[in-house]
Amino acid sequence: MSEVDLSVIGKKTEPVIFEYTWKDVVLYALGVGASAEDLDFVYERVPGGLKVLPSFCVVPAMRAYPHVGDKVDWSRFLHGEQTIRVPAPLPTEGRFVVVGEVTDIYDKGKAAVYHIKISGQTEDGHHSFDTYWVNFYVGAGGVGGDPGPKSEILSPPEDTEPDYSISSKVTENQAALYRLNGDLNPLHLDPEFARQGGFDKPILHGLCTYGFTVRAIVNDVLNGEVERLKSFRARFASVVYPGDTLTTRCWMQNGGAIIQVETDRGVALSNALCEFA
Repeated sequence: MSEVDLSVIGKKTEPVIFEYTWKDVVLYALGVGASAEDLDFVYERVPGGLKVLPSFCVVPAMRAYPHVGDKVDWSRFLHGEQTIRVPAPLPTEGRFVVVGEVTDIYDKGKAAVYHIKISGQTEDGHHSFDTYWVNFYVGAGGVGGDPGPKSEILSPPEDTEPDYSISSKVTENQAALYRLNGDLNPLHLDPEFARQGGFDKPILHGLCTYGFTVRAIVNDVLNGEVERLKSFRARFASVVYPGDTLTTRCWMQNGGAIIQVETDRGVALSNALCEFA
């Protein structure tokens, strides 16, 4: 029997209630590299009110991750791409009603590619966010299904220096802190489990790298104006380790920026686009 269960396509989860306070918002900000210098994101009494990083929406979204099948080998189910769409600033505290769905499963030959949408709204029906996940189930393709659309290739302009280049140090304890947001995969903390997965040591959560990037864009490109970041999509190109330095490079264009994130080993986030208001 195939490991890929096509019957999960289109099935929505039951609504999940995610309740949070300013402490969860601050924990997320610290988990993606904020410090005491970033008072707007870590201090509940800051003048003007605590701000919420737009990528915080992945935290409630993960609570409604849909069922993808009973026979999935999670060691081969890899997070490939992530997109967020946030029409307005997220509240500092409250309750989200979150629903997830597998929207498509494509056969790419060497892998089955799962497209997942998880959306949230307030209890009074105000639409708050959409998150889109692309997961590659390695070795589960080749069953003759729809190959799906070709991925759009988005590269930085050749021979052009970035308009912004922002470096952030990932602490050695970053993964231990970020996992408290709800992603408890032992791959990011347990050395033995990481070795079983083919890594020399635990790797950083991809969504932590993603959040580092959003924080860099909000702080350095948008001058802290969270309401201006409307969407961000990126492909996870290679692993990041605690202790690495992430350099976010931004090439401005009309309405947004092409993004590339690098470590000293190469590109970590590619095919990335941020849209601004």
